Amino acid sequence: MEYRLLRADETDAAARQHRVAGALIPGFDPTLHSLEETYEFYREVFHKGPIWGAFDGAALLGHMALEPGWIEHLYVEPFWHGHGIGRALVAIAQREQHDLQLWTYQANARARRLYEAAGFVAEEYGFDPEHGDRVPNVRYRWRPAAF
Repeated sequence: MEYRLLRADETDAAARQHRVAGALIPGFDPTLHSLEETYEFYREVFHKGPIWGAFDGAALLGHMALEPGWIEHLYVEPFWHGHGIGRALVAIAQREQHDLQLWTYQANARARRLYEAAGFVAEEYGFDPEHGDRVPNVRYRWRPAAF
């Protein structure tokens, strides 16, 4: 397994992964946007901050988009859930930034367990102001332990 930054020509693979893995999340509706709209969205995400990927050869198994202080997207191919890819991507984010936040669906138990195991603490319940889906969310925050 190799973890590296995605290249611009790999954003379509991340967009497809977003739709496939996202479809398993309670409340996530991948049909709200067309595949072409999702491709365009990921091209914009690429220019906002780094997108880290987990690769097995050329195959993208998982990815995480970062912006300053935020994990914006983290998706893993469903077959690879439970193999440590999400945890490794979160560890990269924690190494890269010293104060992180993220929003996830309240019903996304798998993601919530991952973030809580990585030391994130729920700080706010409500709706992600950047998304118009009106699905209940929870905002998590992580800061490194004081020495």
